[in-house]
Amino acid sequence: MTIKTAQRLAALATATALAVTLASCARQAPATSGDTDAAEAAAASPGITDTTITLGSTNPLTGNAAGVGNCAADGAAAYFAMKNEEGGIEFGDGKTRTVDFITYDDKYDPQRSLANFQQMTTDGIFAAVLSLGTPTNRAWRDAAIAAETPQVLLQTGDPIFSDREESPWQLGLLPIYQQEGEAFGELLAASPEDHRVAILYQNDDFGEGYVEGFLSAVEGADNVEVVKQVSYEATATDVSAQITDLASTDADIFFNAMSSLAPLVIGSLQQANNVGWNPSWFLPSTTSSPQALLIPSGVADSFPAIYTTASSQNAAAPSFAESEEGQRFLEALAAHTNQTQTPTFPQCLWSWIGASVLEEAFGNMTEPTRENFMESLMSISDFAAPGLLPGDVIDTTVEGRPAMGEVAVMRFNGSGFDLVEELG
Repeated sequence: MTIKTAQRLAALATATALAVTLASCARQAPATSGDTDAAEAAAASPGITDTTITLGSTNPLTGNAAGVGNCAADGAAAYFAMKNEEGGIEFGDGKTRTVDFITYDDKYDPQRSLANFQQMTTDGIFAAVLSLGTPTNRAWRDAAIAAETPQVLLQTGDPIFSDREESPWQLGLLPIYQQEGEAFGELLAASPEDHRVAILYQNDDFGEGYVEGFLSAVEGADNVEVVKQVSYEATATDVSAQITDLASTDADIFFNAMSSLAPLVIGSLQQANNVGWNPSWFLPSTTSSPQALLIPSGVADSFPAIYTTASSQNAAAPSFAESEEGQRFLEALAAHTNQTQTPTFPQCLWSWIGASVLEEAFGNMTEPTRENFMESLMSISDFAAPGLLPGDVIDTTVEGRPAMGEVAVMRFNGSGFDLVEELG
């Protein structure tokens, strides 16, 4: 199975009946088509036959977030291509189906992502899966609920997607932002040293979620003082002024709740070094790639420590890359996508993990309906998905938690990250 690129036009209809036509770039992984008898077709939801199931995903395939966006698509594309070559996936109803996985380009633009969902509906997808981004996924959440179309295993830590009452047709894949912030806060509060913390955060649900979790964890901790908080807009192209402002506090901890746009991350590291501010850093899991961000900055070794959190293994770590499951992942990625080397962004592996969770859900489906799929997906527990940290499992049964519900604090070692249990 290969990935083909085609241009798709999507019509965006607003609540005021204003129509906007947007161009969306779609890549499709073709699968063998098949027919189903009339009785089964009447009972089945759109996008599933006796022999195929069609899934859609909207991601930034071009633009500033294209690196993470293509990884968010390619992990799943590789997984399903591999499974299709092996003959398909066996479902709980006894039928074996190949997966037709289509991913649409939204350029990290919420309006385009909404238009892409409308195009997915026209294209007859069964479910929308593994899409990347908080604002882009929020843009079509209401539309997915209204259409009763699964919008699941999303690559965002926004807690609204794991709220079963507010989002009955949704489920997040990644730990929520508050969990990551809380994990680092707990580590800092347990430190025997006193710490002054300066905070920079993206002025949206992403940044605010990280700060919320961190502040809740250090509340009442006598050794932690938050000396200043500064925000920046998600559309910003430079944060040098904010870094200089925070540097004036002389804080020894910099909590940088920044999304994964490479120029901002690299620029913030370099600016802190330029003004002579050398605190220990915390960076979100989406923003701490050694190969794509930390090492290219050229200054990562100027700081006492750089911390992040993780919920999966590192594709570049020898312990994973040399393992049987790591080799399977890397070989499939090389064979079925345009990834030419070990991926520098974690989204490739997250997408692969998410695809394996979908296969687990398919294996328990007894009816070819979206309702039965959601029941099956929300009933997974103790599933040891490939690529998780040792001992971690997928559990989709916990209210308010996503599929990957565990996080661990990691420390940069110059080339990758090591697990840490205490600050220092």
